[in-house]
Amino acid sequence: MTSLAADQNSNLFVRTVELPDIPNLLSLLPAEGGLAWINGLANNQIGIVGWGEVARSSFNGPERFSRAQRWWSQQCSSSTGNEPIAFASFAFDKDPGTSVLVIPEVAVTRNQNGTQLTITSNIAISDSHLAGVISEINRPHVVAQGINNVTWLPGSRPVSEWQLAVDNAVARINSGELDKVVLARDIVAQLDQPIHIGALLIRLNESFPECWTFCVDGLVGATPELLIRREGEHVTSRVLAGTMRRSRDTDRDGQLAAELLDSDKDQEEHVYAVESVAAALATHCTDLNVPNRPFILRLANVQHLATDVTGELVDAAPALALAASLHPTAAVCGTPTERASHVIRELEGMNRGRYSAPVGWLAANGDGEFGIALRCALIETEDRKTLRLFAGCGIVSGSTGESEVAESQAKFAAMKSALE
Repeated sequence: MTSLAADQNSNLFVRTVELPDIPNLLSLLPAEGGLAWINGLANNQIGIVGWGEVARSSFNGPERFSRAQRWWSQQCSSSTGNEPIAFASFAFDKDPGTSVLVIPEVAVTRNQNGTQLTITSNIAISDSHLAGVISEINRPHVVAQGINNVTWLPGSRPVSEWQLAVDNAVARINSGELDKVVLARDIVAQLDQPIHIGALLIRLNESFPECWTFCVDGLVGATPELLIRREGEHVTSRVLAGTMRRSRDTDRDGQLAAELLDSDKDQEEHVYAVESVAAALATHCTDLNVPNRPFILRLANVQHLATDVTGELVDAAPALALAASLHPTAAVCGTPTERASHVIRELEGMNRGRYSAPVGWLAANGDGEFGIALRCALIETEDRKTLRLFAGCGIVSGSTGESEVAESQAKFAAMKSALE
């Protein structure tokens, strides 16, 4: 179903102007309610930040992507002036879970063409209003860096139960029921003070500049996995599957990377993920480039097998439609998809919500970027003191419950280090 707000189609007034360069976009964000999609170091951030809210709509069910595209098209067709920008975060499953699109009042974009300010309103945007927003952006921004004391609480199920679920999944894979399944688990962070979202995003970006730091409707994180980028006719998807810990010793770290590249278990997991992405993009693209071997993507806490798949569109599909075609990939669900989805519902023991689903931004011309919402947390309470963290692991025939628990702990470290 679609929220009532989706049926309210008021005219939007949009005004976009050039700004002097702002290399640190995240410094503009408030303590709460900010929106973000950022890649790169603090002195060279590429992406979009936003705040305020002109329009939003929520969507549920198996048609959530198509309904979201229809609502977004309606908003764009009713806009006057320049083109609006929206942020989006989708539910992993058709049920339960609610997907959301948000059109911010203010958005600041930085890319290869420079820095732009986009203001969207339900009334005409005066020169004085524009000047006021620019003045606010140009003032010095001091972001509180204090981090709260954190109490860690169990998630939806005990770790021992989740480990048994992994062993159960491995047995079912070995019996031939399916090839791969991704099982996730959660933990809860209880803070003594409200989290400053802007400060949290800055800490994530500083630790993981190779990732896409995001915040949409209370879901905040730094994902290393780009589901889809659409730039005109060119599309890119970064596929991750296969994980190894890092070492502070350079030689040992290199050995671990070599072990990851030589691991039959991790290579098998990675092939399933790449094949699922390539198959989905093949229906939209020509000149599809799928490298034969993955590369090592090193992050602060873990290293991954990674493959960048690229192609050229033949059907003008917008970014949102491409995300719908790709989701869920084998990297976050498994293969065969329907069988893996069934096993997830049976064994996982929690509601993923918007975890491991598309999150990102979209433009009126069909361009946009969506990552997979990984290494993230959901701010669960209005006082911003309770966050639920998620981590998932790909299970194949060579997996063990013990090793997957260790991998999930390593993946939790991204958000835990930013909170502590």
